[in-house]
Amino acid sequence: MTILAIDTSNHPLGVALLDDNQVLGEFMTNLKKNHSVRIMPAIQTLMKDCERLPADLTKIVVAKGPGSYTGVRIGVTIAKTLAWSLNIPLVGISSLEVLAAGIGRYFDGYVAPLVDARRGQIYTALYQGENGKLTAVVEDQLVMVDEWALRIAAMGKPILFVGNDVPIHRAILEKTLGTQATFASITEYNPRPAELALLGKEKMGEDIHSFVPNYIRLAEAEAKWLEAKGKILNG
Repeated sequence: MTILAIDTSNHPLGVALLDDNQVLGEFMTNLKKNHSVRIMPAIQTLMKDCERLPADLTKIVVAKGPGSYTGVRIGVTIAKTLAWSLNIPLVGISSLEVLAAGIGRYFDGYVAPLVDARRGQIYTALYQGENGKLTAVVEDQLVMVDEWALRIAAMGKPILFVGNDVPIHRAILEKTLGTQATFASITEYNPRPAELALLGKEKMGEDIHSFVPNYIRLAEAEAKWLEAKGKILNG
């Protein structure tokens, strides 16, 4: 089984190849550059370096959001195209779960992956590690960071925050949570694409044609267009 994992859902761009229980290779950057231009060359280079052909692939795993609307769309579109053309299964994994996985499996408390959503909002969730596995305690959501801090403070357990956007909101989190909050090192911020491949390894493939990203909210341009048309209800 050779799995190709693709993550363009946020600033980091990552691809990985997982062969059974071995990570064959990973490519990852954390640059604010156009993922649509860089993702296919990254895949091609990794495949060549690992001496794998498209015909060798048995599954595609993609980070399906939430995150950057454009970034999520790019990754999902490429993943769907590859899975369809190669006639192999496609699996989508929460971008937040990938963030939490590498650091959260053995943390004694909750892990809160975090992606900035602007205007004081964040995409986040809550996970708990147990016996080397990660379990969702609170599902992916869009929430004001101050409200989120109050909510998880009431749970009374240590909270480990991870993600490139943590520094943006760290002051609010520390003010509310105090010593209850722990912050990942900058070397642990990026979601590893090999973790993405591992998370999708045992999952069943999804219907390629009906597979859609998890945006959580509409893209800003789309929301404004609908609002102008009077199609958005209050609340």
